[in-house]
Amino acid sequence: MPIAVSIVEDNRETRAALEARVKQSPSLRCLNTYANAELALQGIPAEKPDVVLVDINLPGMSGIECVAKLKEKFPQLPMLMITTYEEAEVIFNSLRAGAKGYLLKNTPPAELVQAIEQIHAGGAPMSMQIARKVVDYFGKKQPSAEMEQLSKREEEVLTLLAKGLLYKEIGDTLGIGLPTVRTHIHRIYEKLHVQSRTEATVKFLNRN
Repeated sequence: MPIAVSIVEDNRETRAALEARVKQSPSLRCLNTYANAELALQGIPAEKPDVVLVDINLPGMSGIECVAKLKEKFPQLPMLMITTYEEAEVIFNSLRAGAKGYLLKNTPPAELVQAIEQIHAGGAPMSMQIARKVVDYFGKKQPSAEMEQLSKREEEVLTLLAKGLLYKEIGDTLGIGLPTVRTHIHRIYEKLHVQSRTEATVKFLNRN
């Protein structure tokens, strides 16, 4: 079944472009589009999408507030921020509100479709460009000593994890099984003293 997508975007042209990209992909289907957060909060609970694309700069209630409110009602609903904002604080606040991914509006159509597929499968798509902004927000916390504890294979896994690949994709790339990938990631989290992909990516990008 195609992944059901709802879109929250106030700009008419951008909203139409996003809708077209979704409809052009055989793996996706567009349930509905909304021009503001208020309408989205009324419609999305009834249509129950698999993934929601949310713009940050919405009229009235912001996209970040919209994500937070949807997260309260639907904790497992994957939400992907689509925006022109690259400020680290805005990015961090979006992730803290419950967004699982963050892409810029100029992301190529193929990458947008891939990001929707990844977030639906449990991934956390975020371009390296955006992840570096998150590094700037958190600041340096001397991660190099922790990074040195990682084995060569763990570094390879972390590199692919930071690029947003799913566990299965990491396994296929490195020629290892899914249980082995999970074991490596568990050890990476322990050695880096983190609990999420985003935190691990921050330390990976902030090494040395």
